[in-house]
Amino acid sequence: MRRPIAAALAALLLTGGCAGRDSASILDEETLTAGVRPDLPGIGFRRPDGAFEGLDVDVSRYLAVRMGKKVRFVPALARDRERLLRDGDVDMVLTFWIEPEWKQRLAFAGPYLLSYQDILVRAGERGVHGVRDLKGRRICAVTGSGAAEAVTVERQVPAVPVAARSYDECMGMLAGGRIDAITTNDTILAGLRARWGAGFRLLNARFGERRTGIAVRRGDPDGCEALNRAITRMYQDGTMAAIMHRWFGSSGLDLSDVRVPQFEGCL
Repeated sequence: MRRPIAAALAALLLTGGCAGRDSASILDEETLTAGVRPDLPGIGFRRPDGAFEGLDVDVSRYLAVRMGKKVRFVPALARDRERLLRDGDVDMVLTFWIEPEWKQRLAFAGPYLLSYQDILVRAGERGVHGVRDLKGRRICAVTGSGAAEAVTVERQVPAVPVAARSYDECMGMLAGGRIDAITTNDTILAGLRARWGAGFRLLNARFGERRTGIAVRRGDPDGCEALNRAITRMYQDGTMAAIMHRWFGSSGLDLSDVRVPQFEGCL
């Protein structure tokens, strides 16, 4: 009787050790599934034909090639991205600020992009010059992004957050006068302005450095470090500079110094 019981226990342990994608390394995947934003022109955008384009798409393709893998894309809105990782629907999510709160639940490769938080207003707005001028003004708060909290909590500016599901919704509210400003990464705002036209103005306030990383599930340090090596190579061979100029070369962003960011370290 002892042998069948031992075999059953071994089988149970083997099953438990391999159950779910969250227990496997991304190094074991032939195809990496990347969660990218579908609503951020220049960063991650889903065209009407269903194809994805933007900086995060180019970065994902490069990293996959460096790791000897294929890549496919899944839309990952801010409110959904942690769930997609937790449920094993994606292997990694791009455009994710590396913040202490999220580092308690997720691991991060990178950062692969250093940017600054900035402010987008209507072109005729002359009363907002920096983050302190957002006092009492309505700002867009995209669910799950953390950008509005960086103003109201981190910098303690008493702006009035107005909830939205996406930055496209924010732009509609800004155009219609329902909000006064949108604040988030300067690269995101530059892409939005490029798509929506000259009726909007980027302030270039640059009031907070943002370290944008690639979120992965915890417990896969080898996979995370492999991503870091690929990110380093992407900067060293000039690919990242070329990608940045492709998507933001005419946006007014300062692209004169595109260097390898200092990594946070994988857990």
